[in-house]
Amino acid sequence: MSSASQVAERDVPFQLRGNSFTMMVLKVFAPTSPDFFTQLNVKVRQAPNFFRNAPVVLDFDDLPESIVFDLGAFVAQVQAQHLLPVGFQGGPQPVREAAAAVGLTPMPSGRAAKLEEVVKAPDPRQSGAQGQAPIPAPQVLVEVVHRPTLVVTEPVRSGMRVYAEKTDLIVTSSVSPGAELLADGNIHVYGALRGRALAGFSGDTNARIFCHSLEAEVLSVAGNYRVSEDISSDFYKKAVQVFLRDGVLSMDLLKTA
Repeated sequence: MSSASQVAERDVPFQLRGNSFTMMVLKVFAPTSPDFFTQLNVKVRQAPNFFRNAPVVLDFDDLPESIVFDLGAFVAQVQAQHLLPVGFQGGPQPVREAAAAVGLTPMPSGRAAKLEEVVKAPDPRQSGAQGQAPIPAPQVLVEVVHRPTLVVTEPVRSGMRVYAEKTDLIVTSSVSPGAELLADGNIHVYGALRGRALAGFSGDTNARIFCHSLEAEVLSVAGNYRVSEDISSDFYKKAVQVFLRDGVLSMDLLKTA
C-alpha cells in the first residue's frame, strides 16, 4: 500500500467491522411479579462490581401469549438495578413490538457450536437434474479454534483481568479478590481462587473450573453464574471442580490423595 493510500485510510472518520460479544441473558418468567425486582436487586447486590453496567439481553421466550405489562417501565426498572438492557429474544408478538419500540435490538437465539459439528458439502459428483453439469463443491473456510494453553505463573492481583481466548487458562499461583479470569475453555487455578472465574466464556458448556482452594466471588460456566453467597460452605477453601450438569452450575470436591 502506498504512503498516500495509508494517509487516506487513516483520514476515514469511521470503520465498520464484525465482532462478537458475550452478554448475560436475563430470562424473564413473571415480569409482573411483585418479587421480581426485589429478588433481582438481591442478586445484583451480591456481586455489584460484576453486574454494574453489564449489558443484558432480555429473554421473553417463556412468556405466555396472554401476558400484558408495561415493557417500557419494566426496562426502566432493570436499568435502575444498574443493568443495561440492549436486546431481547422471543416473546409474544405484542411484547416483541413493544421491545423494539423502546429501542431494544432483536437478538438471535444462538448456541455454542461444537468442534465436531461439521457441515457436509454436497458431493460434486452428483448432478441436480439429468444432463446438467455437476454442482461445484462450495469452498469452506475452516477457522483453527485451538490455541496453546495460556499459563500464568504470577499471582493475579486485584483489578487484573486475564482472558484465554479460544483456549484453556492455567494459573499456577493464587487469584486475589477483584481479579477476573476468563477462558473460552477450562480454567485451572493451582492456588486460592478469590476473584471471579468465567469458563466457557464463548458458550462452551463442557468447560470446567478447577481450583485448589475455592474462595471465589463469582463463578460462571457458559454464562451460568453463581456468586459467593450461593456457594455451599461444604466447598469453601476446598479443592473443587465446577461444571454444568443438566444446565445447572454444579460442584464436586476434587480428590487430592
